[in-house]
Amino acid sequence: MTVDADEPLAVLEALSAPGTAALAVADPIEDGGSGWPGVADPDALRAQLVDWLSQYDNAGTRRTYAYALGLPIAWVDAIGGAGAAAPEPAGRRPPPAPAGPLHHLAWFRWCAARALDPRAATGVHVKAWLHALSAAGAQRRTRQRMLSTLSALYGHLAETGAVPANPAALNRARLGLASTAREPSPTVRLTAEQLKAMLVAAARLHYTADARYRRLYALRAVAVVALLTLGLRISELVGLDRDDLYRTGGDEVLRVMGKGGLRREVYLTDLVRTALAEYLAQRDRTAGAAVPARRGRTTTGGTPMIATRDGGRCSRVDLYALLRRIAAGGGPALAEVADRVHPHALRHAYVTIALEQDARIQHVQADVGHATIATTQHYDRGRRTRESSAADLVAAAIAAAPDPAGE
Repeated sequence: MTVDADEPLAVLEALSAPGTAALAVADPIEDGGSGWPGVADPDALRAQLVDWLSQYDNAGTRRTYAYALGLPIAWVDAIGGAGAAAPEPAGRRPPPAPAGPLHHLAWFRWCAARALDPRAATGVHVKAWLHALSAAGAQRRTRQRMLSTLSALYGHLAETGAVPANPAALNRARLGLASTAREPSPTVRLTAEQLKAMLVAAARLHYTADARYRRLYALRAVAVVALLTLGLRISELVGLDRDDLYRTGGDEVLRVMGKGGLRREVYLTDLVRTALAEYLAQRDRTAGAAVPARRGRTTTGGTPMIATRDGGRCSRVDLYALLRRIAAGGGPALAEVADRVHPHALRHAYVTIALEQDARIQHVQADVGHATIATTQHYDRGRRTRESSAADLVAAAIAAAPDPAGE
């Protein structure tokens, strides 16, 4: 199917036509494969994508961008940090997340379903794609994020001469995607009391009927919740290894790999220190280790901090499901929010609670790895209370005003 740039409705009509549920086309890039619908030189396009993605040293960043665009994760994982084809060590990579409900509308899949070479795409195509995402229920923030990813890709392709211009450089205000004024975050705001309820529920978790693993799973659940109370991203948590825990300056810290491949040190609280020590000791006992690993050290480098029963690395989906299970058993304190608890909610709670306790915003920014103070300030909505609003003052002034004459 071809699309005339002057007839954008052709794409929208095709998206709503019967049979378009089959848009979940086969992966356009496969190891050893050569086909890509609408692309006459798939090898050249692959090379251009490798050139772009290999600019990002953090494998998690490459994965995030690739998933948003609809590229096979296994193919992207084979990209080395310097653009080499040699695969990275797989030990720190969590398993890929399953395809979400919008995956068939990821950009490259949307183009492939129309036999459209992505390098021939125009602003008309990009707008039709955004409308398709909106029609499929994609939230504004999701569309903002996907358009930003697309713009980053085409910005690189334009710089290298692969395309004449960036078709994703659109007027976002007209599309309702302007980001000059950030909306309040839809993330549920958890209180300190609710975080405590999460820890209690985690300790009581009965995740398996097998008595050999019951205590291990409960301690792992507590360790996961405790680590998230440090403000970690879920990607940072699943990427932690046991040897990322060490001492420096007399303090125990975690070496965390954040966005953009930037590392930071996160100080342990007594809560986290105890939770990790108990979990790792029980894990060593359950595994039958002759000598339990010394806290903060392991003789098996690259061992995940939080592991599956067989020692593998947990996925984000695993931990998301675990948190929902914990929240469901959290009692009255979590009854109204249990179905909205997810890993970012705990990170969000760290920032809002810290600001409520008058922590310096620069310290909070460093703790959670925000690139700018503006990002941390966005979480400051947690400090908005009725007492900090002028609404009651305005209402009181209206009530105190004299009645209109004659009434």
